[in-house]
Amino acid sequence: MKSIVVLSGKGGVGKSSIIASLALILSKSHSLVCADCDVDTSNLSLLFNIPEEKYNEWKYLSTNQIAFVDKKKCINCNKCIDACYFDALKLSDGYPMVKEFGCEGCGACELVCPTKAISLKDINNAKIGFSKTKYGFLIASAQLMPGFSGSGKVVYEVRKKAKEISPNSEIMLIDASAGIGCPVIASVTGNDYALLVTEPTPSGFSDLKRALSVVDHFGMKKGLIINKYDINSDIGDKIVDFAKENNISLLAKIQFDKEFVKAMTAMVPVIDFNNSYKSLFNDVANKITSVLFE
Repeated sequence: MKSIVVLSGKGGVGKSSIIASLALILSKSHSLVCADCDVDTSNLSLLFNIPEEKYNEWKYLSTNQIAFVDKKKCINCNKCIDACYFDALKLSDGYPMVKEFGCEGCGACELVCPTKAISLKDINNAKIGFSKTKYGFLIASAQLMPGFSGSGKVVYEVRKKAKEISPNSEIMLIDASAGIGCPVIASVTGNDYALLVTEPTPSGFSDLKRALSVVDHFGMKKGLIINKYDINSDIGDKIVDFAKENNISLLAKIQFDKEFVKAMTAMVPVIDFNNSYKSLFNDVANKITSVLFE
């Protein structure tokens, strides 16, 4: 199975819209599975009109531990409160209590407790499932609960789930989250191709460079799409020059078009909403697969 990760560095550039149309095109000529690895704000399924209740086998995941206090063993020495770097413990009725969303599971309190009144326990802080799109291919997705850490571990589980539900697929298309943090690194590592999506704004250009540094660290083949190219053609031209100087294949320059917004509102890929975009995404898909399967 070949894998393509799509990342942007910056949110709001139209990455998920592009992934939805690219997935639809690729599924016409290759067996495909999608992995929505934006686990903090997963929304790729919305572009395929898949509500949460239509997902199969929602299962809870544990990516973290938090401290629990046994009041029967506690002697109120408060060593745990002093040791907590994250200020996650406070006194309640004379006993230490873990603040909601405060504990990072570091275990310092457990180590310093002289009576073993504190223990770390696994918590269900994420859920994972999968569904079939109306176009025939499957999509795996997960949601990390608000306020909890462990997004990189959840991304690993989403990629694993995608392989499990569609083991014979030729291509896995991965939607990475914005930024360059832990979930993005977990999404990028071990892939065959990286598709970078940007917009011609100062922040878009800056974050593209940061995302590119992650991709280059893993030595991956890569291509670039500049979305909403005409909103600032001066910066757009600078990005084009940057791509040439850094040997990045420029796959497409997409003009700003409200049809993308209308398609999102209708919860369909833009190529299913407006046929005029099929040739553009066909060209992008052909350029990627020619490199992917060379």
